[in-house]
Amino acid sequence: MQHTTAILPAMLALLAGAAIAVQASLNAKLGVLIQHPLIATSVAFSCAALCAVAMVLVTTRHYPPLHLIKSVPIYMWFSGGLLSAFGVGMFYFLIPKMGVGALMSYALTGQIVIAIVASHFGWFGLPQATITATKACGMFALVGGIVLINWV
Repeated sequence: MQHTTAILPAMLALLAGAAIAVQASLNAKLGVLIQHPLIATSVAFSCAALCAVAMVLVTTRHYPPLHLIKSVPIYMWFSGGLLSAFGVGMFYFLIPKMGVGALMSYALTGQIVIAIVASHFGWFGLPQATITATKACGMFALVGGIVLINWV
């Protein structure tokens, strides 16, 4: 991406990250108030599902054909949701224990490291992006930053 075309996606990504931190904080507080982080997770996913279905109904003009839907491996329909439920449930469980800043710093580090490794190997059909010395230094700096943020 050229510099000028990268600004909007970068800003939207920052906004999405901020939204995740705020929603995680709000839903973790819900879990504390009702004394059950799994119910808070269920409420969050139920609301998200309703919003997603509403957006599909409003914006979709052509749905995938049945043969295409049937060709998707069964695990693809559930694996992302299971991982999301685990990750989000852990957020709501851990934020009251460690704070949103610490939790997000660890969570984002885990996301970035796995994303770089997944891209390096081309997992999940991703375009391959080799881990260069610069990227490796960036990952080490990121981990060092987490140490500075949380332990020093």
